[in-house]
Amino acid sequence: MQPYVLINGQPADQIGIADRGLAYGHGLFETLPIIDGMPIFYAEHLQRLLLGCKRLGIPSDRLSYQLERDLQQLEPITGPAVLKIILTCGSGGRGYLTPDPAAPQRILILSPMPEYPGSPERGVRVRWCQTQLACQPLLSGIKHLNRLEQVLARNEWRDPDIREGLVCDTRGFVVEGTMSNLCFIRGNRFCTPNLDQAGVEGIIRNQLLQLAPMLGLQIETGSYTPVDIEAADELLVCNSLIGIWPITRLESRDYALGEYTRRLQLALKQRMVQC
Repeated sequence: MQPYVLINGQPADQIGIADRGLAYGHGLFETLPIIDGMPIFYAEHLQRLLLGCKRLGIPSDRLSYQLERDLQQLEPITGPAVLKIILTCGSGGRGYLTPDPAAPQRILILSPMPEYPGSPERGVRVRWCQTQLACQPLLSGIKHLNRLEQVLARNEWRDPDIREGLVCDTRGFVVEGTMSNLCFIRGNRFCTPNLDQAGVEGIIRNQLLQLAPMLGLQIETGSYTPVDIEAADELLVCNSLIGIWPITRLESRDYALGEYTRRLQLALKQRMVQC
């Protein structure tokens, strides 16, 4: 399968050099799996995209309708694939002030599902990153196009055996992975860092917050230090493409693939089939 691109509903592969997404990162993106021809958790991704539009001042009155039409124009999908939706504030103006009116650009990229070597669903090795995330409540939660912090953090290692890096904010509290959300089990509690200052409010993270109580776990969100994370009984990272990867080694410390993590993996797979 070759990547297939739509720009504003038309097959294309170029955008204007004055696009604010390119110049300033003034835009948003969503990445979601396509399974059996269906975009998984599409409504949740759209909701986060609309929230991002509100935060960044990108007009979105017709966005839901436009994306529905775009999806109908994509090539038929026969196998697992990845859909990336990019929304920029469009071109116009010189400087940071947003043009009035703005003319957003929609970019849809359909690509093959990436292959992850080994069996990461059975456990992965992760590390701590030195790069810290800035605290900015206006940008927390959404998937904006400014990913330089994640680029810096991910470039701290090249060992292919290390699948993810965990990142703290400038206060020293753990936020997430470079490409994923972090969750952990401590006793009978399902815990995950709150994201009111930094980080992405992941779609799978939110699904797990709904599923965990069904397994008898109490929900806890809070501010956690690396010491808190290392003291967990079970650790996992998650996102829309990888699902759940249990953490079985963090730096030099080993963790078991716990019962709750296995049950969450199963519950998530069942929900993805139903959505």
